Amino acid sequence: MATLVIMPRQGQSVESCIITAFNKKVGDTVEAGEVLFSYETDKSSFDEPAPVAGKILAIFREEGDDVPCLENVLVIGNDGEDFSEFIPKSEAEATPAAPVAESVPEAPMAEAAPVAEAIATTSAGGDFAISPRARLLAEKTHADLLKAVPTGPNGRIIERDVQRLVDMGLTVSPAAKDAYSSAVEGSGISGKVVLADLNAPAAQEAAPAAPATEYEDVKLPNIRKVIAKSMHQSLSTMAQLTLNTSFDATKLMALRASLKAGAEKMGIGNITLNDMVLFAVSRVLLNHKDLNAHYLDDTMRYFTNVNLGVAVDTPRGLMVPTVFAANKMTLNELSKSAKVVISAAQEGTINPDLLKGGSFTVTNLGSLGIESFTPVINPPQTGILGVGTITKRIKEVNGEDVTYPAMGLSLTFDHRALDGAPAAKFLKELVAALENFDLLLTK
Repeated sequence: MATLVIMPRQGQSVESCIITAFNKKVGDTVEAGEVLFSYETDKSSFDEPAPVAGKILAIFREEGDDVPCLENVLVIGNDGEDFSEFIPKSEAEATPAAPVAESVPEAPMAEAAPVAEAIATTSAGGDFAISPRARLLAEKTHADLLKAVPTGPNGRIIERDVQRLVDMGLTVSPAAKDAYSSAVEGSGISGKVVLADLNAPAAQEAAPAAPATEYEDVKLPNIRKVIAKSMHQSLSTMAQLTLNTSFDATKLMALRASLKAGAEKMGIGNITLNDMVLFAVSRVLLNHKDLNAHYLDDTMRYFTNVNLGVAVDTPRGLMVPTVFAANKMTLNELSKSAKVVISAAQEGTINPDLLKGGSFTVTNLGSLGIESFTPVINPPQTGILGVGTITKRIKEVNGEDVTYPAMGLSLTFDHRALDGAPAAKFLKELVAALENFDLLLTK
């Protein structure tokens, strides 16, 4: 019996996933556990293994498709098996399923696929492969297929290739589409090829082309689009203001050195300076509820616990995993939990549910030598703390100038949710907690 493979649901908050690559094509034989295709949510990527061994009888989607969770992607089975019940309704209506072969040891690939690969023919360009969905879109939009750059499997034109032509204005009028070559330049609106272009003098056709401008168009990955949308929404809808300060990190650095030296003996992990900042924030934030909150238009949502977002630089872009109820954890527990979600985010395997629900965010650029900066709030949160590098500064002690290590702190807050004075009070209390971290541990 044929086996259906659907788009899995990765986390309760995920509604759809984008297929990034198919590892198999129709007609290929697979073993159980082999990777069939790769897909991504807005911030994580996954591989889908074959649940059974068999042959790929049909693939209903294309690379780049945004597929709703639990919808049909492909079918695995044996030659001649009927899989018509699995064909998505829209595709079944567009192209009838091929008949099931009877008593044929090796069914041809074209007969196995429910959606046959279409072949488009032009008077000037010959034959080229195009998917049914791409053909339908091209017929609807009058896209100039001779200028298409195929990105589908085996050089096939797929829907996104046609959509790119439309977005660039590369179309052809119905009167001219069957009698021109790709060398013809369109004179219509947005470069559309019209009938008059076909009657241009030969001298005009032979005119030297202008030198091409050298550049590269790279399609934005899904995560970059999500980050762009979130950052634009944040800056365009909030009244953001940043306060900058610093603190004397002498005691903090000494305590961190002591913890590092005795880590193995004490049975604790590698406690970093960033872990210590996260710990201090999780304690101080409870005294400043307007910063441990979400601004929801006409409502403020105050959180009982501190669900701490930790900004992480990953190969795929910025991610902000959440350490839930950080205020209830010991320093060692918080350090371990933060490292777990940070590692998962960097590897691209984090559960999407852990990228939501934060009540406040900490972002640290200290390792990159940044002294202070203006972090952008992660909406609908009301604040974000930026942590800078350690620099040497001078202060007066008993009438003498002495140097000390200063760590920068930058608090961006939503002025709609709280005013400058309450935000400054949070920073002042946080500075005191960090400068006396040993006392904070006794609470």
